[in-house]
Amino acid sequence: MPENSAATSNGEERLNPFSRRDDFSSQHLLLYKITTGVTYLLLLVTAFYYTFNSPHEGKKHHHDSPDGKHHHEYYPGQSTIWGQNSLHPTPYSQNFIITSIYWIVLFVLQLVYAWSLYSSDSVYVAAAGNIGAHYLASNLLLFGFIHLWVRSHFWLAELLLIVNFLNLSLAYFRHSTTPRLIHIGTVSGPLAWNFVALYWVGAVAVHKHPENLIPRIVANIFIWGILGYGVFFLAAFKDYTIGFALSVLAFSTGVGQFFTKLPILQLQWIFAFTIGGTLFLLSLAVGVPGLLGRDPFKRGEIVDEDRERAPLLADD
Repeated sequence: MPENSAATSNGEERLNPFSRRDDFSSQHLLLYKITTGVTYLLLLVTAFYYTFNSPHEGKKHHHDSPDGKHHHEYYPGQSTIWGQNSLHPTPYSQNFIITSIYWIVLFVLQLVYAWSLYSSDSVYVAAAGNIGAHYLASNLLLFGFIHLWVRSHFWLAELLLIVNFLNLSLAYFRHSTTPRLIHIGTVSGPLAWNFVALYWVGAVAVHKHPENLIPRIVANIFIWGILGYGVFFLAAFKDYTIGFALSVLAFSTGVGQFFTKLPILQLQWIFAFTIGGTLFLLSLAVGVPGLLGRDPFKRGEIVDEDRERAPLLADD
């Protein structure tokens, strides 16, 4: 009976793409190689296209100009990714340059993940395989999010972000010791953005504008959640990568807020810069000693030379 139970459990693990494994069959790896390439290009091309173009399908409205000519324009709710950011300013609107560079870096690091599937190093192959299902799900959810966002379906876009937040959180807590470069590109970097995006898209969905006093006061309070979220990972997992990621996104929010109306009379940009600076300094305090081989805060085992390239965080 125990043997049958073990066999059943083994079979269930094989069928569950999110289960943790120590090795993967060649067929399984081939499937990940193909689907990784397809979903990576799908998301990359979609993000690039809608950064510069708005949707061209859907509802149109018609009008006659004073010269008597008949004109038609596309439904005004459709715009580019950053066009929506400008059309719907909120206390969480970001700077498009900083956040775009942030995502370019993530896309480059995700190539390291794709390369890991072809690596001869079993540590990288196992890590990439275990992250694989979460990464594929994230790509597809973000692909759907972009299409909904540029078409002004903000509540549905927020719903996909919530699902992806749960997906990436599960990936993080189950695979927190993934090799650093894979971890940043596929887990901590996207998770940090997803958390901040929940604020950004949620604020647009409820139509709260920066000039309204009560929503801005609420936003002034809730923005500190970014600091609390970052401190949690720095304290619990000693993960400076998510600390630095949230720091960059907080600075992006600060710059975005600074260029809204009456920045001197608003506090959001000051809070965002304060949060970004605090997270940056705390991340340095956590990350630099470990990289130098010193740990004055006794945060656990120092990663030895043989394991430096494999785990991101301490195992304890």
